[in-house]
Amino acid sequence: MSRKRFEQMNCGIAQALEAFGDWWTLLIIRDAFFGARRFGEFQRSLGIAKNILSARLAHLVEHGIFERIDVGHDGERFEYHLTAKGEALLTVLTALREWSDEWVFGRGNEPVVVRDRRSGRRIAKLCVTDADGAPLTRRDLRTVPGPAPRARPFDS
Repeated sequence: MSRKRFEQMNCGIAQALEAFGDWWTLLIIRDAFFGARRFGEFQRSLGIAKNILSARLAHLVEHGIFERIDVGHDGERFEYHLTAKGEALLTVLTALREWSDEWVFGRGNEPVVVRDRRSGRRIAKLCVTDADGAPLTRRDLRTVPGPAPRARPFDS
């Protein structure tokens, strides 16, 4: 059974999921943020089958999230580096981790704690804010059509 495609769905979240492909992709990106660069590093960390990892890395390169850098002689060694587009996923990964820390593991049981390298202090929890920095809840938000060609955000 093939998975559902979202490429025709007029929704930013659906399009992001289309670019990611599957759950392995976010774990590969996570490992890149933790410093993994080479195929073997990703494979050892995740325990993912080599053919699946190869396909996911190619997908990430194709979507401009990673760039494949030749670091060997005669094209034998490559590293995968996050592009600016990939680095921009830091907020997404942080939001997923924070949600899991609270709702899956529970406060005080977090698998990792992220600290500011400069100060050593724990980073502040992400929060959706208004233009002046005041926190917002979903009740404060309103979804309106954007400048995309379709009039309604959830047309597919």
